[in-house]
Amino acid sequence: MTLSAKGTRLNRRGLETRRHLLKVALGVLADGGAEAVSANLIAREAGVTWGTVQHQFGDADGLWAGVLDYVADNRGPVFDTVTESSDVTGRVAAVVDAMWESLDLPGQKALYNLRKALPAERGELESQFPKTAAAIANWDAEWTAMCEAAFDGLTVDRDRLARVRALLPGAIRGIREEQFFSSYADTDAAKQGLVDALSLYLA
Repeated sequence: MTLSAKGTRLNRRGLETRRHLLKVALGVLADGGAEAVSANLIAREAGVTWGTVQHQFGDADGLWAGVLDYVADNRGPVFDTVTESSDVTGRVAAVVDAMWESLDLPGQKALYNLRKALPAERGELESQFPKTAAAIANWDAEWTAMCEAAFDGLTVDRDRLARVRALLPGAIRGIREEQFFSSYADTDAAKQGLVDALSLYLA
């Protein structure tokens, strides 16, 4: 059962308004940069008043947490074919490919722009945006579970897997962004190098 920010049950119209707001927020955040992280902008783009946003989410913190939960609920399987490979190298390659492709998804673009605009210091984030911080913590917990499941059945060092899990998002995004610069970097070679290095490390 979905509730308003005040804890009241939303009727059909309220649920439709909430979904509309979240869809608009996702689009605005995905298409824009840090300047798009504005609850007022999203309200205007959605054609609703700030009072409607407050009724649904309470404040900007509740809205950002709602967006994070909305993306998580609608992203579908990410590593669904990873375990088809029976060796470490195949699993690492499948994880890297899946993460690489996910960077084009609106949900990932929205989350990247949102997190880039939020306070980087953990204590400040938790103080200013407690609901959003909790939603991010849930994402991190799910990411941990996904990585554990991706290598299920293989003998890999758990501490090393934890380090790989921490490294992967930044490494893949860094390689991906390199292709948009005026350089001669071979991103395919960089991806393969990452797969080779992490496979050796885990094996």
